[in-house]
Amino acid sequence: MNRAALIEQIRSKKSYLCVGLDTDITKIPTHLLNEADPVFSFNRSIIDATQDLCVSYKINTAFYEARGLKGWESMEKTLAYIPEHIFTIADAKRGDIGNTSTQYAKAFFEALSFDSITVAPYMGEDSVKPFLDIANKWTIVLGLTSNAGSADFQMLTCGEEKLFEQVLRKVSSWGNENNLMFVVGATKADQLQEIRKILHQHFLLIPGVGAQGGSLADVSRYGMNADIGMLVNVSRQIIFASSGLDFAEAARAEAEKIQSEMATYL
Repeated sequence: MNRAALIEQIRSKKSYLCVGLDTDITKIPTHLLNEADPVFSFNRSIIDATQDLCVSYKINTAFYEARGLKGWESMEKTLAYIPEHIFTIADAKRGDIGNTSTQYAKAFFEALSFDSITVAPYMGEDSVKPFLDIANKWTIVLGLTSNAGSADFQMLTCGEEKLFEQVLRKVSSWGNENNLMFVVGATKADQLQEIRKILHQHFLLIPGVGAQGGSLADVSRYGMNADIGMLVNVSRQIIFASSGLDFAEAARAEAEKIQSEMATYL
């Protein structure tokens, strides 16, 4: 999906909601455990209930890889079920020496046909470039994350800037606003104004709203640019809104609440 199509979807739906499919089989409603593929059955119902309210789905691959071949099959079926007009993210946080990253890029962009993948930039340009070399795909680079451990390295002062600021500035030169996005945690909303001085046009993937305590109002106020330029990911608050037979209806209600708030900021 190209930038123009993503922006058009955001404006037409009045939403920049990304639903995170962090589907933990130990947390899905127990009645689904009798299904042939409980994880896919759960995801299918969540997608049916929310696809008109969101513009993206983010599949956290760890929850699928942890289940071996069955999990991988659930991920493949889930990806295939997501409507083509909705932006898909492989939250895989890959990044390795060039020839290995090339294989990761083929795995997630060709074998699985995700629109985008999250990537760790620690190993430098040659570890990120293979993802950027795939046409019509997006590389979403970790910038400033919402976990407590982000202070260990990301917030270190390097010269006149924090390390994460140098990472954003450097990585932004490897691609452009049509193939690069950056992860910025919602709990770091106070940094968004400074981040926007570095990344004027790039899209930001913003996790951490909801269960992690991030404020949708704050990230919308400080992170939005002329093209909206944000995908706000919400996972647990939506997909695990209920553990009963009404789980899909409850997920829709939560997604609708968030989308309605987003519409007021557009």
